Amino acid sequence: MSDTPSLRQAALDYHAHPKPGKLEIKATKPMANGRDLARAYSPGVAEASLEIKNDPATAEMYTARGNLVAVVSNGTAVLGLGNIGALASKPVMEGKAVLFKKFAGIDCFDIELNEPDPEKLADIVCALEPTFGAINLEDIKAPDCFVVEKLCRERMNIPVFHDDQHGTAIVVGAAARNALHVAGKRFEDIKVVSTGGGAAGIACLNMLVKLGVKRENIWLCDIHGLVYEGRDEDMNPHKDQFAQKTNLRTLDQVIDGADLFLGLSGPNVLKPEMVARMAKQPIIFALANPTPEILPDAAREVAPDAIIATGRSDFPNQVNNVLCFPFIFRGALDVGATEINDAMQIACVEGIAEMARATTSAEAAAAYKGEQLTFGPDYLIPKPFDPRLVGVVSSAVARAAMESGVARRPIEDIEAYKEKLNQTVFKSALLMRPVFEAASAASRRIVFAEGEDERVLRAAQAILEETTETPILIGRPEVIEARCERLGLSVRPGQDFQIVNPENDPRYYDYWNSYHQIMQRRGVTPDLAKAIMRTNTTAIGAIMVHRGEADSMICGTFGEYRWHLNYVEQVLNDGDLRPHGALSLMILEDGPLFIADTHVRQLPSPEELAEITVGAARHVRRFGLEPKIAFCSQSQFGNQAEGSGKRLREAIAILDSKPRDFIYEGEMNLDVALDPELRERIFPNSRLEGAANVLIFAHADAASGVRNILKMKADGIEVGPILMGMGNKAHIVTPSITARGLLNMAAIAGTPVAHYG
Repeated sequence: MSDTPSLRQAALDYHAHPKPGKLEIKATKPMANGRDLARAYSPGVAEASLEIKNDPATAEMYTARGNLVAVVSNGTAVLGLGNIGALASKPVMEGKAVLFKKFAGIDCFDIELNEPDPEKLADIVCALEPTFGAINLEDIKAPDCFVVEKLCRERMNIPVFHDDQHGTAIVVGAAARNALHVAGKRFEDIKVVSTGGGAAGIACLNMLVKLGVKRENIWLCDIHGLVYEGRDEDMNPHKDQFAQKTNLRTLDQVIDGADLFLGLSGPNVLKPEMVARMAKQPIIFALANPTPEILPDAAREVAPDAIIATGRSDFPNQVNNVLCFPFIFRGALDVGATEINDAMQIACVEGIAEMARATTSAEAAAAYKGEQLTFGPDYLIPKPFDPRLVGVVSSAVARAAMESGVARRPIEDIEAYKEKLNQTVFKSALLMRPVFEAASAASRRIVFAEGEDERVLRAAQAILEETTETPILIGRPEVIEARCERLGLSVRPGQDFQIVNPENDPRYYDYWNSYHQIMQRRGVTPDLAKAIMRTNTTAIGAIMVHRGEADSMICGTFGEYRWHLNYVEQVLNDGDLRPHGALSLMILEDGPLFIADTHVRQLPSPEELAEITVGAARHVRRFGLEPKIAFCSQSQFGNQAEGSGKRLREAIAILDSKPRDFIYEGEMNLDVALDPELRERIFPNSRLEGAANVLIFAHADAASGVRNILKMKADGIEVGPILMGMGNKAHIVTPSITARGLLNMAAIAGTPVAHYG
């Protein structure tokens, strides 16, 4: 529950506006005319139904079933709210459905059932099998949840997963594996004391047993005290398996020497004096919400070396089921698994644990700005917004399903499947593949002018892990080293990549002398050349490329584009090499769209527009696409004599003067460029077919404005800007670029000019 009236109202407003609830249903096929209707419903729909009748497996091909999960609850054990009933549980179940979609692209219906009887509830769930590819049971009280899950698993041929049990157990298992790694202990050797004999608590203990904890080393306590042999009060078969043969009766009596405390009970159950009697470097998982069994500060007062996890987001190591359930279902659905078995669950544990031990992704770091995301006592498990989870965890689950024999649709190439999953979160991955493949044919040296920037450091790590390129960073070594350490990066300056120190580099004399020779007849004195080579990292990077010490440079993570361009032009303009324009690739929901010139020429001449167009066509082909170019203007096919339309018409005439190997058309309005039907009505003889994928503007203001609108309002992902005309020797990015964007630009810079014309 919210702590203040304002937070409460904010939460209510979030659920109420602009539409009630958190879900809606959207069609995946067009429904614009009678022909669409005839295919979607009568008579065309009968064909799909008959195919499924003849072969039930084709339901995954002709319906949404293969990507559809039901979140089912009767509302008897909701969050920290208890038995609030099915209707009141609906906001929670809608929230769960949203998480499925957000993190794994899985469609989901929430189903709230007024049925307290577990056997009748199981009957209803089993009857849903034709509709869904999998069932997520949620917030059903213990021990009823055990009955419902058992019956459904026995009778259904699709995965049935009670997330409160197994999702919690999987994330606890991953956190425990890494906590033991930090503490230098083994599952086989530890003593575990647990509070909470409910569904989640029992499932967590069973998971720890599967991971190697000895059953005789587990001490389970509930509200009545220790679970021991011969106890009659509030017992069931699930608790019986952890009953100890002992005269001890309370948590206080059994806590001595415990290596791991696992709390899934209530607030303040674990006292500081109990923590003081635990083993050295105790592991404390106090997972009660909203108030844990012990607050981290209280535990550390008596055990400063304690490794602590909670269920709360405001403390390190939040044990959150969202690390598990979207990805285990993704893997299960994609191989047509008939169940989610132990092998798949343990694969999920290992995948989550492995991710935390790896270098943190730049995307996760951006989502959790200011938090320390370096593997260790305060970072045992990854953050939910780490986009690598879907690729790592889902592919591990899919592999385990195949190896354990429960996959009806095995995947032949698991690495290709993993890459496909990554493409769903890294939207640029698919389009960038031809560029990365071309870049892999050479090993080019890329110098980054702003080498101290966090995004550059993360990009350098990724370049070394994912490409054959060699990053060179300009910056102060002590700053770069300290930031690599703070960010948890494994790369180290001087070992993994070269550093150019503006304050003290042995090549300083050579650099300022080279710059002075280039600029001495443009008013640059030796003293000014010396000052620039001490302070201007863009100029230093350009000089390195000029001297052949780097093959390409990337700059612009801060500062104004044309300021950087000035130094690139000063040093690297050489005969045929001069900036023609900047090309931005915008990756949108319905496909890629290239825009030029966004930065270089404010008001390009017809000759410059023709040059921009030729360069854009060449670069578009680097992405494996055929350019379809539209010249965009307020003017429409000659209906305005002057203005931008005139310059565009003259540019088209220049292009028409010799044969071209790409299609272009104009001048036209933006909507006409993107809507073939509208263009057909206005100009039926157009040589452009389909929607344009390249837009050329006669004003940089227009091009830049469209680019920014697509980024901010259409969730467009930008690759670029690509600086055309410089022989791939320099690229100037913009301050909004991400670490992933810098990696993409490095791949573009890493491709020799010969590879793309």
